[in-house]
Amino acid sequence: MTLPAEHRQVLIASLPADRLQTSNFEVRMAPIPVPGEGEVLCRTVAITIGAGQRAGLQGSASYAGAPEAGRVMGGTGVAEVVSAGVGALRTGDLVWGQTGWQEYSVMRAKDLTVVDPSVSAADHLGVLGLNGVTAYFGVTEIGRVQSGETFVVSAAAGSVGHVAGQVAKALGARVVGIAGSDEKAAMLVDVLGFDVGLNRKSADFRNDFRAATPNRIDVYFDNTGGELLESALFRMNQYGRVVCCGVASQYDTSTPGPGPRGVPGLLVNNRVRMEGFLVFDFEQRYAEARAQLSAWMSAGRLRALTADYVGLDSAPQAFVDLLAGVTSGTPIVQVGST
Repeated sequence: MTLPAEHRQVLIASLPADRLQTSNFEVRMAPIPVPGEGEVLCRTVAITIGAGQRAGLQGSASYAGAPEAGRVMGGTGVAEVVSAGVGALRTGDLVWGQTGWQEYSVMRAKDLTVVDPSVSAADHLGVLGLNGVTAYFGVTEIGRVQSGETFVVSAAAGSVGHVAGQVAKALGARVVGIAGSDEKAAMLVDVLGFDVGLNRKSADFRNDFRAATPNRIDVYFDNTGGELLESALFRMNQYGRVVCCGVASQYDTSTPGPGPRGVPGLLVNNRVRMEGFLVFDFEQRYAEARAQLSAWMSAGRLRALTADYVGLDSAPQAFVDLLAGVTSGTPIVQVGST
């Protein structure tokens, strides 16, 4: 194929002082990069956006490196190899990797994973991507969910939460999802098969939460921190498990709220285990997770939700929408065609 001389990139124009705005990014044209030894040139097909990327811009995510204005915004994407193959890679292969927010990227061949072209890029980036894999290992390895237990997940309509709840349901748990609106709460039940959906903004939330967990909570999958985590800690069963996955309530603000009350007293009295994790801890087992998630999808036990955006220029707005709670599922930005 004939390559253009330039391509579009989305740069971090400035680090957000409080809430993220689209003005924190800028789109520019740049020369097509040239691969070096062991590298391949890839054309981005689609990228995904996660709330954890906001923690990276805060400098509070050690795995993301120090945030810096003037750099291409990082991110995961599905791309097509367009240069001569390196090793097992061949021109035309679809791969999963750290493309960043740009139309073309150079990546090390050893860092790329070849993906099935018959599966949509959205699924590779969502339910079979880092979001879905995070949910899988958070539920199965950190939460160790068992059949018959009560499982509660916050930000349940989000990219990780909507998968985590379905994984717990597939394992036989009773699933309660907490979302940010009545519409999302209803969707959790009607579309995803959760047992209960709750709106955390409801005036009766505390009463509704108690009513939804009559046998208290065995596993709480926390994506938010703050007040929701505190509410869950007061509802935990003895020997319950709290899976600390994210702190969305503290990402997009310069004045995060205080941590939950009751730590460590509630943990000690009820012998509750509270554990944080990163999906990268399970990197050697990604294939295992994807195989099981794919099997559940094929069996109709797992449904992927996406919020779809078209064009690289829409990535900043997709990010702002995600943090504002506008979207459900995994935000996917279609950059190019396959």
